[in-house]
Amino acid sequence: MFVRKVKTASGATAVQIVEKRHGVRRIVAHVGSAHDDAELAVLIASARDRIHAGQQALDLDAPATGGAAGAVVTGSASEVLWNVLCDAYRRLGFDQLADEVFRALVLARIVEPTSTSAAVGVLDELGVVAPHRNTFTAALRRCSDKDYRAVLAAACTVASRVGAASLVLYDVTTLHFGGAVVSGIFRADMEDAGL
Repeated sequence: MFVRKVKTASGATAVQIVEKRHGVRRIVAHVGSAHDDAELAVLIASARDRIHAGQQALDLDAPATGGAAGAVVTGSASEVLWNVLCDAYRRLGFDQLADEVFRALVLARIVEPTSTSAAVGVLDELGVVAPHRNTFTAALRRCSDKDYRAVLAAACTVASRVGAASLVLYDVTTLHFGGAVVSGIFRADMEDAGL
């Protein structure tokens, strides 16, 4: 479970406790709506207390002064995962499209097969700067207009001629181009394993 902040139609910020299971987000509780930063801080603290209710804390001796006692986490990112996916995308030759938005959409949908608009949330969870969903829609139009399918097919053909070949069957009803990327990742992993 996690705390989610959502802007309401009235301009307030709603604080919710959300649970994510099998890629589906479900609102567990609506904690309240805040109209200023102080109210928001109270609601977030309340939501976190609800999530961690009944959990015991480790009895660790924290340093009285200095060290990381004053450190504040302002964000986190899954940089290793993102870098591995970007590297696989590049090794397959897909970077010749020179379309960063399309790359972000493809890689987000490999992490979690989801809709185009929900891919924004996947990227946010990874700590990657996410384009607006309308930007993704424009990228899909470019994909059709510039015949990305032919470019990607040619890149896959070139990539498959290097080393051992593999066959990956993938449901492409939800991931239009994800199967090709996944195939390349598995092929590269097989090569690394000497298969």
